[in-house]
Amino acid sequence: MLGKVTDVHPKLLQPSLSEEYVDDLYFFVNGKEYRLKSGNIHPEDTLLTWLRAEGLTGTKLGCGEGGCGACTIMVSYLHRVSGKVIHRSANACLTPLCAMDGVHVTTVEGIGRKGALHPVQQRLAESHGSQCGFCTPGIVMSMYSLLRSNPNPSDEDIEHAFDGNLCRCTGYRPILHAFRSFSASYNGTPAPPPLAPEDMPQGPTCGNSPDSSCGKCPCGKTK
Repeated sequence: MLGKVTDVHPKLLQPSLSEEYVDDLYFFVNGKEYRLKSGNIHPEDTLLTWLRAEGLTGTKLGCGEGGCGACTIMVSYLHRVSGKVIHRSANACLTPLCAMDGVHVTTVEGIGRKGALHPVQQRLAESHGSQCGFCTPGIVMSMYSLLRSNPNPSDEDIEHAFDGNLCRCTGYRPILHAFRSFSASYNGTPAPPPLAPEDMPQGPTCGNSPDSSCGKCPCGKTK
């Protein structure tokens, strides 16, 4: 159901990536192999800067400080002690490019595309969980990373996964509803319909004017 479009490349599952020391940076992005010469990498280069230069602009530059989550990607690697593949979400704006050696990076472009959306993307769209869309790739990748490490998350797990993602448009309710459909306790309850403007709760009026929204109330207050 989760549609494993990209995963850790088989080469990264080998005990050793090479028989001898090399100073090249060797990693994968969305299943594609990259080998970067050390002389072409600056120590301060971030993964975000490199991804966007490679045309993977679905990973957004927001705050640049790890606070908004718009640049979220997934990193996968083989744990050398347990032998298990670990999947983690990460802020690409804070991740040094040099730290990606031996890692598989998955961006939003690697999990779905127009006409073939990943279930995470599809359910978010169906729940109207995106408005301006700037934060959406990072939110999608946070949920995707959670599902890769925990296919049956609890509601608490889902809420915790979004601690680092900000959305200034939706108020989060449609986002959480979309992703709670992946929860182990989900019972199929549909999201409540959004309120029409005329059904919105109205704040108190001052009572000194029959039309407190006209701006001409004697007390000077407006709605």
